[in-house]
Amino acid sequence: MLGEMKLNQSAAQLFIPDSVPEPESLSRITHLGIGAHQDDLEFMAFHGILNCYHSESEWFGGVTCTDGGGSPRSGPYADMSNEDMKKVRVQEQNDAAQVGHFAAIWQLAYPSAEIKDPADDSLAKELETILRICRPRVVYTHNLADKHDTHIAVVLAAIQAMRALPEEDRPEKVLGCEVWRGLDWMNDSEKVALDVSGHENLAMALNGIFDSQIAGGKRYDIATLGRRRANATFFESHATDEADQLSFAMDLTPLVADPSIDPIAFTTDVIRRFSEDVETRIAKFSP
Repeated sequence: MLGEMKLNQSAAQLFIPDSVPEPESLSRITHLGIGAHQDDLEFMAFHGILNCYHSESEWFGGVTCTDGGGSPRSGPYADMSNEDMKKVRVQEQNDAAQVGHFAAIWQLAYPSAEIKDPADDSLAKELETILRICRPRVVYTHNLADKHDTHIAVVLAAIQAMRALPEEDRPEKVLGCEVWRGLDWMNDSEKVALDVSGHENLAMALNGIFDSQIAGGKRYDIATLGRRRANATFFESHATDEADQLSFAMDLTPLVADPSIDPIAFTTDVIRRFSEDVETRIAKFSP
């Protein structure tokens, strides 16, 4: 069922897979993923999807911010126009929401250039409206050390939106997740390890839906699972694995709880502490 919530972009839509009435559907969301592109939620926020999949009390909702028009295309999709590719990407995301038992999925249909304009706060304000409606307990979004410009613009808009909420309505936990950079480099004491073991079949089903991005030879589906397995294996050097699939996240909750914290300083402090750890280990064994 397509929802009736008024959205900024003419092509934007709200899709409710199980056709529950909109107010009830949105109010049940406990875990919300905010991603830049179609497929980002499945790659980075699988922990939230999985936690809600068999639950009667917890529901995952998703927000995809861009319109999909700038997506790379090859193979059977090579000759598609931007408009045709947008339709394909929107349908893939809605199909994933159906398979993943999402409570709802917003596709906000912003052009990437608009999201990346620092003077345009339209996305932040729209995300604020969504957050006020569903009041999630946990939010998954991009991490601040990601190397994709649109991802960084989206996480900054999400932080701005959450900071605008009354303190009592802000999420309890905000996690910046891996996509275009892993987070295995972070000090173990700082990174959040999210156990996504035991449901590789569901992960494969969700990842594989995005055929338009995979068919041309960019195997995001197996690469994402490979990263999770590598995270689990290399997480602890002196113990056997307690999980066979881990995704890592940067805890962004302090940035939302305290709007005075600068996102640049917050992120470079994480990098500085990693640098200090490397320096200390080398110095310990240097002649």
